[in-house]
Amino acid sequence: MAESNFIDYVKFCSRSGAGGSGSVHFRREKHVPKGGPDGGDGGRGGHIILRGNAQLWTLLHLKYKKHVIAEDGKGGEGGRRKGRDGKDVVLEVPLGTVAKDAETQEIRFEITEDGQEVILTSGGRGGLGNDHFKTATNQAPHYAQPGEEGIEEWIILELKLLADVGLVGFPNAGKSTLLSSISAAKPEIGDYPFTTLVPNLGVIPYRDDKSFVMADIPGIIEGASEGKGLGLRFLRHIERNSILLFMIPADADSIKEQYHILLSELEKYNPELLDKKRLLAITKADMLDSELMEEMKKDIPTELPSTFISSVTQFNLDKLKDMLWQAITSQ
Repeated sequence: MAESNFIDYVKFCSRSGAGGSGSVHFRREKHVPKGGPDGGDGGRGGHIILRGNAQLWTLLHLKYKKHVIAEDGKGGEGGRRKGRDGKDVVLEVPLGTVAKDAETQEIRFEITEDGQEVILTSGGRGGLGNDHFKTATNQAPHYAQPGEEGIEEWIILELKLLADVGLVGFPNAGKSTLLSSISAAKPEIGDYPFTTLVPNLGVIPYRDDKSFVMADIPGIIEGASEGKGLGLRFLRHIERNSILLFMIPADADSIKEQYHILLSELEKYNPELLDKKRLLAITKADMLDSELMEEMKKDIPTELPSTFISSVTQFNLDKLKDMLWQAITSQ
């Protein structure tokens, strides 16, 4: 999919329908001179509803919807006839979509399952007709309830990609190359920083027809949590990955130092990210011989599983997939 088509943030005005008014009506029939009140209730105003759709992976279809307006409910009628409910508006969104109040930034809910429906903005209740207000002392009430007003509010939808494995690393760490080597995904690959401008998803085939999903996140630089580079905008996509695969190239000055910088940026953005399982892949191992690999092991953090890989020569890619599968299934 083209880069311009990846939209993971939209803001729009959501307005639910107003409830219909209750009816003031009295029964009028031949030979019934004093028919009682029989005004019906008003219909409910339309809701704005979000529905999860596993076939979507971007909010592009909502990018130009600045106002989403549901239908008002209809008024009640005589004969205790209820007014028609306003038509709901259903917005389909990809899994991992978070709905927030634009003013308070309060998170309302998130959509995580296909077909899941949640009311975003509730329609107003319909008013009660005068039939509800008759009493022994007031047998002909000439009033009914008006319908409730609809709600108008500004909403933000943010997409956080749902994947089993999220790739974390500096620009040019080999994340896109790995994804293209072990899946059918075709991310743009170049020899310059920030080749990846949008997250890419790939399905990784594994043994016995099993598979898992991997997300290539745009490169993080030091200071990303403060808004430098592209990292801040896309750090949210790491939040919904169950496993974090840190990728550091073999030609880095210090593997341990780069790992701790990446870890620090994640912690500053969201400390809960440190609770996720972590693995480390030393990329571009085709530049190394066995002696150099042994020497470099002294500079590899010991607190997490690690391996050397080369996406170009396919070196240790099966081993890496085994490690990832074990981490995914042992949760």
